[in-house]
Amino acid sequence: MTKLTLALISVVFLGFNFRHLTQSKQAEQPTKMEIMDRLEKEKIQILIDTYKTSLNSSDAALAQSVYTKDGVFVPQGRPSSTGSSDIFKSHEDIFNRVRYDIEFFIEEIVVEDNIAFATTSSKGTSTILASGESAIEENREIFIFEKLNDQWGIARYMFNNQE
Repeated sequence: MTKLTLALISVVFLGFNFRHLTQSKQAEQPTKMEIMDRLEKEKIQILIDTYKTSLNSSDAALAQSVYTKDGVFVPQGRPSSTGSSDIFKSHEDIFNRVRYDIEFFIEEIVVEDNIAFATTSSKGTSTILASGESAIEENREIFIFEKLNDQWGIARYMFNNQE
């Protein structure tokens, strides 16, 4: 009787532990929604990196390409630019006067269906082309993204100096 009782207790105990381990492993595995959210955030990070590349290479066409067709660019101390053509012209004007060497630091990205936003900060230098003077560039930014035809684009971008 004692051997039978021990055997039953062992089977119950092992069954419980196996079920507990299986449930723990399932809990550790990300859900499909978590994977999709992570993938969308990675796409947005790539978009921010592409925008940074456009700024550091003074490439107005590349900057324009990361915005939605009706995107809005709201630079500090300058008029807002709305739509692809105005965004191109605004960046071209800035790049004709200033050279950037900056890095973005992503603080958060939030994705909800086909809309997302990111808050970032950036640090680096800006050089006035006419004088050659360089200054430290430190900004806070907010990006609002829209996903159209499975493609993310910057719908709104605004920054201000941290000082």
